[in-house]
Amino acid sequence: MKMFYLITNEVKDPQGGITQKIVNYIESHGARAVCVKNEKQALMHCSGQEIECALVLGGDGTMLRAARNMMDSDIPLLGINLGSMGYLAEVESTHVEEALVKLLKNDFIRENRMMLSGRVEKQDSTEEDYALNDIVISRCSSLQILTFHIYVNGQFLTAYCADGMIVATPTGSTAYNLSAGGPIVKPGAKMLLLTPVCPHTLNTRSIVFAPEDEIAIAIPQGKDGCRQVMEANFDGSHKVTLQTGDRIVVRRADKTTGILKLNTESFLSVLHKKIGEGR
Repeated sequence: MKMFYLITNEVKDPQGGITQKIVNYIESHGARAVCVKNEKQALMHCSGQEIECALVLGGDGTMLRAARNMMDSDIPLLGINLGSMGYLAEVESTHVEEALVKLLKNDFIRENRMMLSGRVEKQDSTEEDYALNDIVISRCSSLQILTFHIYVNGQFLTAYCADGMIVATPTGSTAYNLSAGGPIVKPGAKMLLLTPVCPHTLNTRSIVFAPEDEIAIAIPQGKDGCRQVMEANFDGSHKVTLQTGDRIVVRRADKTTGILKLNTESFLSVLHKKIGEGR
């Protein structure tokens, strides 16, 4: 590789010291690095140049924003973790030089991670957005039980009463889905995970669907016929308000996010390091 973007979370690298060290190393080895703050503007500015990789300095949140902003570019991402726990940001800040050596030698594997497409259907409008981790539907007002009607491939499945609903990808299985008690899935797998948040029943569990399935979440009337108001959140970035009568249709997107893998550790080995031994 000879041409890189550097996308830095300035909160995690406020003085820019880590970013500059990476730039210096890349340029001292005959390659070029372009530092950007706004990925979309940078893509337009450098569209004539052959950017081969985006180095994302921050945490998983920074990676998710970069994935959403760059999903039309086909530029793969490599996360450099400047946060606490990063599943998407593979490289720790203490091992950056080792990672750069591999990149410059083209010693890596590219994984294309599936994304979600969420189409919000209202009475007078339709809006679509994308997510790499998950689409979360949750309350946006006072504490109250929410009611959801779930349809799969056009067929009614069940009604949930819960604090929220998560539709996650395998990449997002270790995010909010994990906190809500959902299953951990190998990131390269292809499937959809439906996980209720704090369901108000004793026998409600996550459901795993095939990648070809379409999940529609309809917002019915709430308790005592009251109008429900909630919001759909795409990867923690973009929010869309939903109310009674609306629905969101979630399916596997036709877009993917390229993630570069540098180490040969198995997913189980990485998972063991992240969550420890249950202590």
